[in-house]
Amino acid sequence: MQRISGKTAIVTGGSHGIGRATCSRLAAEGARIAVTDIQDEEGEALASAIRDQGGEARYWHLDVATEASVEQVFAEIDEALGAPQVLVNNAGISGTDKPTDQLTEAEWQQVQDINVKGVFLCTKHVIPYMRRVGGGSIVNLSSIYGIIGAPDIPSYHASKGAVRQMTKTDALLYAGEGIRVNSIHPGFIWTPLVEALAKDSGQDVDAYREQLDARHPVGHVGEPDDIANGVLYLASDEAKFVTGSELVIDGGYTAR
Repeated sequence: MQRISGKTAIVTGGSHGIGRATCSRLAAEGARIAVTDIQDEEGEALASAIRDQGGEARYWHLDVATEASVEQVFAEIDEALGAPQVLVNNAGISGTDKPTDQLTEAEWQQVQDINVKGVFLCTKHVIPYMRRVGGGSIVNLSSIYGIIGAPDIPSYHASKGAVRQMTKTDALLYAGEGIRVNSIHPGFIWTPLVEALAKDSGQDVDAYREQLDARHPVGHVGEPDDIANGVLYLASDEAKFVTGSELVIDGGYTAR
């Protein structure tokens, strides 16, 4: 089933984890994929793998926190693959895990630049292309910690709360132009980012994962494909009446 056949989709942070799964899932459903990241080797390999499977994909090096990079890359994507009708703002970092009073300004700002400014810049520069073709879908990756709190990683949680509110604002701003904007709020998904947190914790990685499993009522953490399937729904015309919404995919974490 080609649920988004013929659409050009930009995925930021597309070379690994949720981004990688999203690129593969959207490609399988007929989209032309612009894989963007700063991890060039992995990104090129993914685009090549998608092409080998009969899909259409190209890789671009993209620094989402630099406006000139976003503007240039989006123009190149338009020329190579056609105007983007789907943008998945997935690029993000967890940042330094310190209490607020111990964070440096630089540590705080690095997370905001990528997780918040990056969403702003990519949204800003995709709107004209979507407007030109009469609409589109923007999917912003927030987190359960854009909805609830936790006593760790303050800069990350703040950034994901910002993404949640930016989503609602932009949904209202562009609804009349056929541009939908929604956020996804994953629970713990076993990605390279979460695995790195496990390694940094000083615990055995398997023991760390078991602790995360126990936090979710379904009994386990999620996989990247769980989120990619949600992105596919929001990107497709099946979600034509959905904008400004929060799609929580968390194994019941926030239902408690």
